[in-house]
Amino acid sequence: MEDPVHNEKSDLRSRLLTRRRARSAEGRAEAARALAGHAGELAGPGATVAAYVSVGAEPGTRPLLDALRAAGARVLLPVLLPDNDLDWAEYAGPEALAPAGRGLLEPVGPRLGPEAVTAASLVLLPGLAVDRAGLRLGRGGGSYDRVLARLERAGVRPVLAVLLYEDEVLERVPDEPHDRPVDLAVTPAGVCRLG
Repeated sequence: MEDPVHNEKSDLRSRLLTRRRARSAEGRAEAARALAGHAGELAGPGATVAAYVSVGAEPGTRPLLDALRAAGARVLLPVLLPDNDLDWAEYAGPEALAPAGRGLLEPVGPRLGPEAVTAASLVLLPGLAVDRAGLRLGRGGGSYDRVLARLERAGVRPVLAVLLYEDEVLERVPDEPHDRPVDLAVTPAGVCRLG
């Protein structure tokens, strides 16, 4: 039996990924620099931020990761486990990233365990879109759904922010019962509170 919400999500993912791939390299680099300019609004000295290294046409995170570290934040990056769950390791700079499966770059430092994310005061999430209520459309792999469920089980409530291009903040995204809302959309244009 077909699941209409699943189909709607798949169709929207396909359209958004096509639009991302059409962005120029220059436009993507400019967006990455603009995202980094918001680091001070997101975290300061002593904060722990769970982030990620962007891939492909995603809004670029590398300048943002360095800006967060320069602002005094401790930055954790994910390490993809065989079951699609995420372990975490501290970001020690671009020279401490190594190629991993699926075209990802991962930190080479000691693994801190999947629960390390519960120490974060801010969690930056990849996504393809978010709506005004804060419902995020991810790629569908479920890794970050697990992270959000882990945070909930631990009883912690960090600020959840999704990094996007401006035109990916939509009026509505299709949602399922397991989807959890996020607090902020961070785009090159600025930080927008949701919900």
